Amino acid sequence: MNKLFHKLSILSLSIISFSNIQAQTLDSDSTSLIESDTSSLNVSEFKFPSIEVVIDSVLKRSAMMSFRKNNIGAKESTLASERIYWSKNLGIQADTRYGNLSNFATSEDGVSNTAALTTAKQFNYSVGFYLKFPIFDVISRKNQIRVAKFEVNAAKDMVEFEKEQLRKTVIQLYQDLILKQKLLQIKSKRLGSGKVNLEMVEKEFRNGVIEISEYVIISELVSKMESEYETAMSDFIIAKQLLEDMAGFLFSLTLSN
Repeated sequence: MNKLFHKLSILSLSIISFSNIQAQTLDSDSTSLIESDTSSLNVSEFKFPSIEVVIDSVLKRSAMMSFRKNNIGAKESTLASERIYWSKNLGIQADTRYGNLSNFATSEDGVSNTAALTTAKQFNYSVGFYLKFPIFDVISRKNQIRVAKFEVNAAKDMVEFEKEQLRKTVIQLYQDLILKQKLLQIKSKRLGSGKVNLEMVEKEFRNGVIEISEYVIISELVSKMESEYETAMSDFIIAKQLLEDMAGFLFSLTLSN
């Protein structure tokens, strides 16, 4: 039992040691790529694109931002129309007529009546100018323009609000990705430490130094570490792909100095 306690102590101290070293050396703007084979775990440290680059890309390709900006254009067009709405009460009206026109005339001289019917082709036209003063338009003109201005300002405010929300979302995702990176590196170091200790325990078990029950306990601990490592890897990949999908490009990772 003392031997088992000794092995568990060694394993715990190794894990704590690796975790402390990892926490001190991680950079806040870096990410890690995990290169693994059947015998070892190798953690390489990389840097992400800067958060401002990611935010700018998200803002440029956001469909909601495009919608909000187009809404500003629509409201500004409405305001321009309201400012010249009075012109609909001014106009020029023209009328033309062409065809066979019949004229009927009668005359009476006291002795006899005379009637005459003449038909001729004629072209008649008329041109006029009109001006209307609808009382409702006169009274509400300033109010309608003011409402249109408010709608333009509201549309602009919505664009700024959308920018703020997108920035907050990107910042949260970016920081979450960095956290997932750190957790992944910690889990990787712990797993590497656990495998080294497991190899030592296996040798001692083969040599009859420890019992099988002690070997099983250490093996189960390492298996749990491996499960935690795979979970951390999955979380890191999901966080990275979510941010890449929003930004619209794959992160070109560079080695951190």
